[in-house]
Amino acid sequence: MSDTLYLQLDQNIEVTNPHVYLQDIAALSMADAKKLNRLRVMQVMVLDPMKPGRYVMSVSDLLKMILKVEPSINISPIGETDFIITYRISSSTGTIFRYVKIFFVCLVSFFGAAFSIMTFNNDVDLGGLFDQLYTLVMGKSSNGFTVLEISYSVGIGLGVLIFFNHFGHAKLSDDPTPMQVQMRTYEDDVNQTLIEQSERTQNPAKEI
Repeated sequence: MSDTLYLQLDQNIEVTNPHVYLQDIAALSMADAKKLNRLRVMQVMVLDPMKPGRYVMSVSDLLKMILKVEPSINISPIGETDFIITYRISSSTGTIFRYVKIFFVCLVSFFGAAFSIMTFNNDVDLGGLFDQLYTLVMGKSSNGFTVLEISYSVGIGLGVLIFFNHFGHAKLSDDPTPMQVQMRTYEDDVNQTLIEQSERTQNPAKEI
């Protein structure tokens, strides 16, 4: 039991140092503290400091590296059989660029959603429908700013907030929001595509 190394890997691990060690990409557990400490600082790969990217590795290649350092131990891998090491350069410039991208995405999402709602309303002639309903009930033509338009506008905003379950740091429930679910699905699809693409090249540590 004391010579068993438990190795847990995630599908995508992000690093900011080009010198990648085993403790940077895996959660390790072992009864023998001396062997565990040696394995923690085992170098897995050295990346180009000025070349961020994604690198796909297989757990079998990682096990070969570990057995070269500690040939007498047993290894019990937990988690992914293939994983991605994402190397990003940590700098103030990169942080500023990330905030700029977030701001740009927010602008596109806001105005894109507003445009979609307006075109939908125009396609179905919602203004004409509200005018007919108002005339039918009140007996006079709508001026375009009645309880129907106000209720509809408020209802769209509330509906979006309730559906996406997210407003700033506040959430209606602890469930993941639909946006988080879709982003997670997209991330999983990207990771799986990168892994399958790397398997076809038969290169275990190929940059993608």
